[in-house]
Amino acid sequence: MDTEAQPTERDRSSRPSGSEEIPDTQGPEERSRSALVSRITEWLPGGRLSLGVLLCLLFLLLLNTFVVQPFQIPSGSMENGLRIGDRVLVDKLAYRFGAPPQRGDVVVFDGTGYFGHADYIKRVVGVGGDHVLCCDKEGRIEVNGRSVDESTLLYPGDSPSSVSFDVDVPEGTLFVLGDHRSDSSDSRDHLGSPGGGMIPVGAVIGRADWIVWPAGHLTRLERPGGYARVPAAEGTHG
Repeated sequence: MDTEAQPTERDRSSRPSGSEEIPDTQGPEERSRSALVSRITEWLPGGRLSLGVLLCLLFLLLLNTFVVQPFQIPSGSMENGLRIGDRVLVDKLAYRFGAPPQRGDVVVFDGTGYFGHADYIKRVVGVGGDHVLCCDKEGRIEVNGRSVDESTLLYPGDSPSSVSFDVDVPEGTLFVLGDHRSDSSDSRDHLGSPGGGMIPVGAVIGRADWIVWPAGHLTRLERPGGYARVPAAEGTHG
């Protein structure tokens, strides 16, 4: 009798059915980031809450540095549109990708070396190549031979200018005025200074687009239509 035992088929799995290993779906980089966050939150007082606050502050700092910046109106030179204490949002990217300032824009600029060691807010009246004078026979500012109706923006009772001027704006610069002409130190007051009262485009911090405070004065700052009708200077386009 053949007493040799017949081989039996082995179980295809050497592990019990309930012991299957769960695959690790978290990659090395994810585990590394998770460990880094854990170490930071353990080090910071307040843990994840403090980390979240710091990230928010960093985001706001980057936003303020490169994108938009709040600016408080320090004087009455832009009344009635902008009043003392109003806060405006300045778009710092408005002119950073090839789009130049336009006539009628309200801009914030660094006046160091031109107006004084401070930031100023004024309205662009002339851009590079423009011929700007005041005043025409009707007492209005004239740009490139076209009279500009500023009645919707001038401070009540103000004339376009009590000072006569006749200037050519060099390329790469701006001729700027405050809307409250009788209470504004602007390009007119620096015609005999270095730069002739003109502001280099490179000194412009950005364009003021919104009044955001006080809430009751929330307004978008639009470019007045009177400037849109001014023709391009001779030898320029647009």
